[in-house]
Amino acid sequence: RARREGLLSSLASRVTRQEATNDGYIFTFQASSETLRSITEMIDAERQCCRWLRFTVIVEPDAGPITLRLNGPAGAREFLSALFESA
Repeated sequence: RARREGLLSSLASRVTRQEATNDGYIFTFQASSETLRSITEMIDAERQCCRWLRFTVIVEPDAGPITLRLNGPAGAREFLSALFESA
């Protein structure tokens, strides 16, 4: 739990744009190797405990932004909101 909270806080502090969707959230980050590593570590931790979440990562060309979409079934957005607010 502590590791997960640390990963989420690190990511939450790097978000440059956040958009709520019907089934989750889209987070945008400035491109950096450190941010990409943090995203993959968070995905690995969360996919083990929240097996119903879908993770989509888009890395734009030419050092463009990194986009992380988290979504899932009904209630996913509310769950994610509480998860990231506590981070």
